[in-house]
Amino acid sequence: LQHAIVIRTTGLTNYAFTPIDDKLFKGKAKVTYDANAKLRDNDFWAAHRTTQLTKSEAGMDAFVKRMASTKHFKWIMFASKALIENFIETGSETKPSKVDIGPVNTFLSKNFVDGIRLRASARTTAKFNPHWFFEGYYAYGTKSHEQYYDAKVTYSFNKPEYQPIEFPIRTISFESNKDVESPSDKYLKHNKDNIFMTFRPVEVEQMYFFNRQKLTFTWETDYGLATSLELRTESNMPTGKLVYEKMDGSLVDKVRMSEVTLSLTYRPGQSYVNSKQQRMAVNLDAPEFNLTHTMGIKHFLGGNFDSNLTEVSIYKRFWLGSWGHIDTRVQGGAQWNKIPFQFLITPPVNTSYFEHQGTFNLMKGLEFLNDRYAQFNLAWDLEGKIFNRLPLIKKLKWREYIAFKGMWGHLTDKNNPYLPQNANDQDLYKFPAETRVMTHDPYMEFVFGIHNILKCLEVDYVRRLTYTNVPGISKNGIRFGFNIVF
Repeated sequence: LQHAIVIRTTGLTNYAFTPIDDKLFKGKAKVTYDANAKLRDNDFWAAHRTTQLTKSEAGMDAFVKRMASTKHFKWIMFASKALIENFIETGSETKPSKVDIGPVNTFLSKNFVDGIRLRASARTTAKFNPHWFFEGYYAYGTKSHEQYYDAKVTYSFNKPEYQPIEFPIRTISFESNKDVESPSDKYLKHNKDNIFMTFRPVEVEQMYFFNRQKLTFTWETDYGLATSLELRTESNMPTGKLVYEKMDGSLVDKVRMSEVTLSLTYRPGQSYVNSKQQRMAVNLDAPEFNLTHTMGIKHFLGGNFDSNLTEVSIYKRFWLGSWGHIDTRVQGGAQWNKIPFQFLITPPVNTSYFEHQGTFNLMKGLEFLNDRYAQFNLAWDLEGKIFNRLPLIKKLKWREYIAFKGMWGHLTDKNNPYLPQNANDQDLYKFPAETRVMTHDPYMEFVFGIHNILKCLEVDYVRRLTYTNVPGISKNGIRFGFNIVF
């Protein structure tokens, strides 16, 4: 397709002729988006279309149906839709899906403990019930022969079009989950069973089994303030090459933590567009402020420890005119109590081949443990400022990208098992063999990337700048990304 003609017709209704307040003309104009703009059905368009469709336009639906009924094309369409949407709908055009099967990319995966891992999962939609939503999975490890499950029920105070994740989220949910994971999995931006996580530059061998139950209340306002209150209790048992060993040498099979978390997030001016699978932030210029406090309560629901973890983070995008924009993320936190290493602050480590802002690509899992930290991430998208001066690359429309990220960490004496005064401490555990205590030097990484390759691919070169003399680490790496840019 070399050329296309797009005709846009705009309809304006409900005119108001009252005088306009002068204050509305001050500052930047506010643009609002209908969150469900991508979920409109045929009845909506029939009622709101301002002009009649031409004969050829009206015949497109019939053409698509004829193509879909073709033997081979039908299966091509089915497979393509399943891969793109990541869910398989069980309904039809006349009977909307009440249950979706998926995510598709989690059916098959692999990890150090389970070997090949098989998983079946599904979720209900708003067509099943506009307020009650159910989802879960069953998984089996062919190497460990362990069976896992997740069951979640959500009540939405709104009436979502399809899923309770639609803006604004106003839900209460209960989830029970028994599975296996690594300490770094909690920082993943996607599902830990994603098949692409099978391919990692390093083998993640330190893992633990967990049995987790949590009750979560979430309420978002239309003006950008989100409040979340969560009660969680969890027991976990080390597996793989992870060991829980007390200072006197005795081994611990299981630890349990019961926590209450209050989280406040403020995104002034943020708008979202909902889809069947996720909600997408429309205005990335909107700043974001997060404040979270997690309190662990000893003896409550079997909890073994007291803890208090406070974290704060800020995101802001800055525009540099023709030089593109810089996305800035800074965050910090502190664990105030004496606590075993399992519940200290671990840096956000990304062990996959896929780049995620805010995580470290060349740091090993559990390489550093802290109870105080400050972290930054600066990501500069030049949007072709340099590449557009190179004729061939300009034609390819590639875009350059630079990121610089780092972290300062500190471990107070009360949580440091290496100090002589803690040699016989009954509350502390020995650190894993490859875990280090950070010095006054920050950990830093540099990233140079090229994105918009074929309109959707990203390739990054990552360089570790500090703590480079540690045995077994990589100083350089290549990472990938998938991001459709319009």
